[in-house]
Amino acid sequence: MDTIARERWVKDRDAFVEKVEENKGTVIVKVADSNPDVQFQQALELINNDVDVLVIIPVDMVVAAGIVKMAKNKNIPVISYDRLIKDSDIDFYVSTDNIKVGEEQAQFLTTVSPTGNYVLIGGPTSDNNSYQLYLGWMNVLQPMIDKGDINVVGSKFVSSWEGNDGYKMVKEILDSGETVDAIIAGNDALASGAIQALKEKDLAGKVLVAGQDADIGAIRNIMLGDQTITVYKPIESLAYNAADAAMKLAKGKNPSDNMSFTVNNGHRLVPAILLDGQVVNKQNIRMTVISEGFVAEQEIFE
Repeated sequence: MDTIARERWVKDRDAFVEKVEENKGTVIVKVADSNPDVQFQQALELINNDVDVLVIIPVDMVVAAGIVKMAKNKNIPVISYDRLIKDSDIDFYVSTDNIKVGEEQAQFLTTVSPTGNYVLIGGPTSDNNSYQLYLGWMNVLQPMIDKGDINVVGSKFVSSWEGNDGYKMVKEILDSGETVDAIIAGNDALASGAIQALKEKDLAGKVLVAGQDADIGAIRNIMLGDQTITVYKPIESLAYNAADAAMKLAKGKNPSDNMSFTVNNGHRLVPAILLDGQVVNKQNIRMTVISEGFVAEQEIFE
């Protein structure tokens, strides 16, 4: 794993472990604390210990491709989880349809505000999801930019998925005197950093903000009116699908026997499961994240 610093990853881990153990498997969990070199060493140790399957949430997709190469040299199958490891011989990929997630973020905000100044905060370039989300944003925004309805006053891929990067970028734009009507962020941590910068200018709740992951902090921000939407990923389904594929691969079975869907990772067409995310706003919080047990109602109103 890349990190468990945010609660969504704790949920992925717990659901994955539970499902594998239910199927009489054993899980060894290693967390790299977002350090690609640490992840490489952890993977090397697991490969040398002859694990049956390696499931990777990559910190850095280039370094992770090296891990895949090591695993394949020892005939260990590899599943790429949530983030695609490009240019590598991975066996399976389980994720959300991240281009669609980006489109959903942009569609919601442009429906509310079809004109105005937009800021785009992309995640780190070491993560393929950052590019996919951006592609989704631009699929929706580009025609409106071409018409002159939307003006992008700030757009960049920041160095990490952490809130401070979102804060610094938005603060800089606001300090320059630029007017901002809407902010689309790659995840809820970046969105919360953006909201912090807005608060300092007394603009929280006056600027549309989209994030993703349905972090508890984001749900609270939505209830307060400081964040417009987040996108909830079906984490239990993601983890269960990955666990199921891992157990099949461990037994020498093909997890994609009944599947025809593939994703091109630059090296091969990888059998894949891509699930849909769901937009969460103030109106549907109870029908989505609360009713599905993703967050407890009392957590939101603590």
